[in-house]
Amino acid sequence: MRTISFLAAAGAAVTLAGAAYAQPAEITVTIGSDLDREASRNLGQAEVVQRARVLEHRLARELASNPAYDGARINLVLVDLAPNRPTQQRLRNTPGLDFINSFSVGGAAIEGEITTADGQVRPVRYDWYSHNIRDARYQSTWHDADRAFMRFSRQLSDGQL
Repeated sequence: MRTISFLAAAGAAVTLAGAAYAQPAEITVTIGSDLDREASRNLGQAEVVQRARVLEHRLARELASNPAYDGARINLVLVDLAPNRPTQQRLRNTPGLDFINSFSVGGAAIEGEITTADGQVRPVRYDWYSHNIRDARYQSTWHDADRAFMRFSRQLSDGQL
């Protein structure tokens, strides 16, 4: 009896150790050169960098539940960001803008490549922009960009991209 109990415990330990060695996907999000110039002039560098971090965290959370991405390297470039409301930088640059009454459709564009743990490389491109300005009136500054990140992360995790 003791031998069987020991083997069952050892088997469970090996199973748990195997799960512990699964490496989560390594995700890197950089800012594209055109967006970087736009951030410096209009959007605000800090807000654009924050959006890149939001995309990284959203994607890491979504891919954590999909073992197909364990050990993968995901290198993404944030190509475009369109806010729903004026950013702080834009408000400073353009005094006539009003944070409450100025709004537009927003969204984001993402490009990059995924290298899976077995070495396969595949390009990825995604963009999503709102099509209805009526919805933008009641949204936060980065609502549609965050929605684009959510849709991208879910579709990538589900294998649709």
